[in-house]
Amino acid sequence: MSHGARVIRTGMSSGGPAAPPAASVASSSAGSDGELMDGAYFRSCAGMLKVAQMISLLIGFISVNNSQWTDYSAYSFFQIVTMCDLVMILFFYVIHIFRIYRKLTCVSWPLAEFLHYLIGTILLLIGSIVAAAKSYNLTGLVAGATFGFLATILCVLSMWSSYKVSCITQSTSK
Repeated sequence: MSHGARVIRTGMSSGGPAAPPAASVASSSAGSDGELMDGAYFRSCAGMLKVAQMISLLIGFISVNNSQWTDYSAYSFFQIVTMCDLVMILFFYVIHIFRIYRKLTCVSWPLAEFLHYLIGTILLLIGSIVAAAKSYNLTGLVAGATFGFLATILCVLSMWSSYKVSCITQSTSK
């Protein structure tokens, strides 16, 4: 969860100006840390990707739920996987929006999110393949499987981008 590097100025630099007084530093950083919500995450690529995942999962669930289907086990599995994935993505979205990861430092949030995407994407891919195979050309079931595949692609993109950021962050921090 790399949210940008912070520069810490000290008054001990050689030849440079001294740091501003401590009161002005505290007041300038209080605006970013003291806010309840992280407004920048709404507009970030990761935030918009999570919203797109949630929307595609919800459309896939509604499409399958409102269709006539005969294979109960295949579509109930698809519905369970889409709802569980939707709830977990919403959970991590709330974690980022309200900056809960700063308060609960005992959890490795990047690892938890990566594992969620890994397991959720595999289950969603299996559910989408089964839903597509058992759709029998019914439009609602085909639409649900299509949005399941779209959500799978978006989850892979999110997993790849978070892994890429983690690798870059770890390699440059040495």
